[in-house]
Amino acid sequence: MKKFQAVYIPVGAPTFHLESARAEFEKSVELLTSLDPDTVCPADTLFSPDEVDKYTESLDPDLIVFQDVTFANGAYVQEAVRKFPDVPVLLWTVREPVIDGGRLRLNSLTGAFSAANTLRHLGTNSMEYIYGSADEENVRKKVSAVFSAAKLKLALKGLKIAQIGHTPQGFGFGRALDNEMLAAFGVRLDSIEARELIDKAKSFTDDECADYLEKAKKAIKGLENTPEKNLLDFARLYKAYDEYVKGNGIGALSSRCWPDFFTSFGTPVCAVLGMLNDMGVASACEADTYGALSMYMGMKLSGQPVFFGDPVSLNEDENTVYFWHCGTAACSLAREDTGACAGVHCNRKIGPTLEFGCRTAEHVTVFRIGKDWDGTFRAFIAKGEALDMPQQFLGTSLVVRTENNAEQLVYDAVENGWEPHFVVIYGDVSEELEILSHMLDIPVEKY
Repeated sequence: MKKFQAVYIPVGAPTFHLESARAEFEKSVELLTSLDPDTVCPADTLFSPDEVDKYTESLDPDLIVFQDVTFANGAYVQEAVRKFPDVPVLLWTVREPVIDGGRLRLNSLTGAFSAANTLRHLGTNSMEYIYGSADEENVRKKVSAVFSAAKLKLALKGLKIAQIGHTPQGFGFGRALDNEMLAAFGVRLDSIEARELIDKAKSFTDDECADYLEKAKKAIKGLENTPEKNLLDFARLYKAYDEYVKGNGIGALSSRCWPDFFTSFGTPVCAVLGMLNDMGVASACEADTYGALSMYMGMKLSGQPVFFGDPVSLNEDENTVYFWHCGTAACSLAREDTGACAGVHCNRKIGPTLEFGCRTAEHVTVFRIGKDWDGTFRAFIAKGEALDMPQQFLGTSLVVRTENNAEQLVYDAVENGWEPHFVVIYGDVSEELEILSHMLDIPVEKY
């Protein structure tokens, strides 16, 4: 995959206070290179559109950081973006260093209006804006979020998602089309039948799967108590999925689960998906491909597994929403006092599934890439905290106290027709997700 390249394009006019401009330039370079040492930076501010043109000749940016160090007219930003019409732009203007009744030293903010007006008329939709100097905390936070979002946007272009089997009847909200996935997100989509992996699993001997079984026993408490046939079939299925993922460069997957893995194989895929999630392969059940995509985004931004599940209960007094699923969560999400335990499926009474309440977190982000009634994509974003709560139902569960009113969140989400699967990300990555959605031209609904 192409290596990420951020390009800093600082512009200005030599008639302003160059000592102040140089100080802002140097602070900006320091910040940008601390976020990514490979950020391309010029030796000094670029003082003409021709200098911008020459500077960008051989570059291949994935993010343009365009900064009006002093005022500059619209011709500068024209040269900055004309070669790269689809590259996200962070427009950055710096604070006026001194207000003392004397000379206007930089006039950077007026430059922002000039640049933004030009970008608007050029049809550049993917633009973020920040005002302030590089040593200000809100500036550092915003610039960092933009870098993270731009890196994820590039990572999506290298992502291959596997859609294993079809969604069950009535679950069509998760079904994806290859052309649509590629056009909207740059993601490649592979589709195979669940029976292909079931047949592959059936072909393995017990000895061939022994290492997989031992690895799972170290992660899942009580797995050895699973009936022998289900235990061995779980290991076969684990090996089949692992080899398919590694052999085909799969970074995320959605898998059909019921009824096939109960009726045609006799053992659920739940715990296998949990193991894959801990391997860093975003794995959603019920063949929810957009759920898997949402998981991948959350995992890349947070650097750890995410929870995937249904909102199943609302407690108005506690301002909480309870999330649950049958038992596919990554073992690393389990509470420390219980760990990840083996169980049986709550409806089918066949195991192994994963059983635990999830660990607490001061900050979580509830997220989903979904589709509206007209087929357009949209993004759901809400913030909260994961409470210190034991397992609430058979399977895996997580209780979130939402930042905003939980009752209103549930009512609005239901009335706005959101899908019944959501991702809970450990950490506050709401700003990064909102910026990424802007870069992908996807509207955001914040709850």
